[in-house]
Amino acid sequence: MSLRKNSYLNRIIDAQIDEYLQLYGAISIEGPKWCGKTWTALNHANSVIYIMDPTNNYNNKRLAGLNPSLVLPGTVPRVIDEWQEIPGIWDAVRFDIDQNPGHGKYILTGSVMPPQESYLHTGTGRIATLQMRPMTLYESGDSTGEISLGALFNNEIFEPFSANIDLIHLIDITIRGGWPETLLIPLDKSGSISIQYINSIIKSEYFHGKQSKRNQFKLHRLIRSLARNNTTMASITTLTTDVDGSERTSQSTEEIEISRHSIIEYIKDLLGIFVIEEIPAWNPEIRSKIIMRQSPKRIYTDPSLAIAALGANREKMLSDLNTYGFMFENLCLRDLSVYANYHGGSVYHYRDNSELEIDAIVELQNGDWGAFEIKLGEEKVESAVASLLRLKDKMVSAGTKPPECLVVITGGGIAECRKDGIYVLPINTLRH
Repeated sequence: MSLRKNSYLNRIIDAQIDEYLQLYGAISIEGPKWCGKTWTALNHANSVIYIMDPTNNYNNKRLAGLNPSLVLPGTVPRVIDEWQEIPGIWDAVRFDIDQNPGHGKYILTGSVMPPQESYLHTGTGRIATLQMRPMTLYESGDSTGEISLGALFNNEIFEPFSANIDLIHLIDITIRGGWPETLLIPLDKSGSISIQYINSIIKSEYFHGKQSKRNQFKLHRLIRSLARNNTTMASITTLTTDVDGSERTSQSTEEIEISRHSIIEYIKDLLGIFVIEEIPAWNPEIRSKIIMRQSPKRIYTDPSLAIAALGANREKMLSDLNTYGFMFENLCLRDLSVYANYHGGSVYHYRDNSELEIDAIVELQNGDWGAFEIKLGEEKVESAVASLLRLKDKMVSAGTKPPECLVVITGGGIAECRKDGIYVLPINTLRH
């Protein structure tokens, strides 16, 4: 008996959950609040317990606090929602799977990554972890899905076709973001969800329960700074200087170091609640003197949060397309990450000592890889093509296997496979 909600929209991660429930005793679905984790978990479950149910003075939480194993009984697969509130639940689940082996027994959902020291065992071999992100354009119905990532890696050829999308509409759906709840309200009102999301982060108990150095003012400044530096490799020094502002000139060396340490801790916290994520640098196995930059590229888990952090709206984005270009890149990286995860792959970025920079590298588990440049306007396609071909030549010369695909993702226009083998694809044509 599935607990599927009537209005549930299928998610790409559903197939992975089905597969993992056949392989592991439990799975843990991690991701930001409001991205749909609980509803997706219920789609695969036969019973559920909500740890943060306020009924009877949070009886479920108190029960789990006394003895985590007391919340385990129920028809499997059993969802344990917001398990991280009582980290001992993880160990109780692992122990139960050891004592009573079986597949697909538990589905844990959580929007905060608890410190690993708060539970004793990693759960390796018993509990598999899946990361869930907000909805892609394909999941929300804003992409036709005519071209799949799998097709690109299989070098499939297709006839050119038009995939125009109005720029204003593209900006609107970026502001709306991939939050399932926003699909139920008028598009021109949906941006308020992300504004409230940012406000709730700044005022959340998660931060105020931390050390006294956590303060709303500095956190708010950092969130804005991360938005201004969205999709870049901005250093901690850059972020710290931005956050400190005019106060920087009067700070001592010790105060600057304290501020820097504080920013590092804030970033860890924002990563821990899945508000931002880091796109790691790509490290192919090469036999040359090419030196790759190792700094991660930071993005928001959803571009709507970056726009909300800047206090921007449709009009501001239209009047500053340079800034919107970074938000568009964030949107594309969000979608690419979901599509790549479906194929067991990961997303990286590339930059070397010659300043060659590629927005995204998708690498699959078997080592196959593809390179993606992201350009809002079609007028920048040729420069993107030049960068992709330059990367291909470098990697082949360095002894690395050639790419399976080279792709320029655009904000609309013509979808085509060029004579040089490079795909040009509007983001509203892609799927997994």
